[in-house]
Amino acid sequence: MQNGAAAPKPIYLSLPILEIRERARRALDRLSRCTICPRVCLVDRTSGDLGFCRTDRRARVASYFPHHGEEPPISGWRGSGTIFFSGCNLACVYCQNSEISQSGEGQEVTDEQLAAIMLRLQSMGCHNVNLVSPSHVVPQFLSALALAVEEGFRLPIVYNTGGYDSLASLRLLDGIVDIYMPDAKYGDDRVAQRLSGIREYVQVNRKAILEMHRQVGDLQLGEDGIATRGLLVRHLVLPERLAGTPRVVQFLASDVSANSYVNIMAQYRPCFRALGDRQLGRTITAREYREAIAAARSAGLRRGLPDMG
Repeated sequence: MQNGAAAPKPIYLSLPILEIRERARRALDRLSRCTICPRVCLVDRTSGDLGFCRTDRRARVASYFPHHGEEPPISGWRGSGTIFFSGCNLACVYCQNSEISQSGEGQEVTDEQLAAIMLRLQSMGCHNVNLVSPSHVVPQFLSALALAVEEGFRLPIVYNTGGYDSLASLRLLDGIVDIYMPDAKYGDDRVAQRLSGIREYVQVNRKAILEMHRQVGDLQLGEDGIATRGLLVRHLVLPERLAGTPRVVQFLASDVSANSYVNIMAQYRPCFRALGDRQLGRTITAREYREAIAAARSAGLRRGLPDMG
């Protein structure tokens, strides 16, 4: 396959357009007493009420563009068509995009405008459309997708999430999302509560990742090295071993798949409320990163890991 080859047929094109519309309708119905994510705020987002994500009936978009800094199977050479949604269902004290996730920076968009953004990214030649922090806007995305497909949208969908996702919402995405790219942030619920303001993150995250893997399986690459379908898990190494890497990688290797593609990330830097924190107020050390990679290899994982020499 050459660089100019067409993108693979996305999975949602196997569904009748009426089915996508029905999925959107069912998701939108859940906004009136919101149960879209595991926080279950129960507010009426259709009437302008705001829950934890601070997003009502309309999604908010902070930016969209061809992203060349994602994992190579996602960005390729033409970029990943990234849509950064405002709002988040997590409250990470070290968030590097806090102005987007927690301060609401961005513009409200109608479903028609969101569909137009997706079509615009396709016209730019992107390999896929990459939904960043979409857990709270699944209904808006589904509605926009139905509109975009009718206008010729044909790119694979990447669901790029903090990993705190509702099983009910994920099941509405079965047969629609081609590539799931969740975080597996923590191996300890107490740390998750302290650093991201969420209870039972580990249990919810693991159930979500298992459901994602059930839907799409291990990450598959085309002859050109671009991801076509599957699961890619991200895990950010934190100072002082706070991320609980050994527990995370053991779960992925034993309960999900030893063939899981995992990006263990070293780019932590103190941001937002982590600045000056006793534990989080520094970057990670080379030793901490080597330990994380060694834990992943010891668990039996190989795909996505760097060669540490």
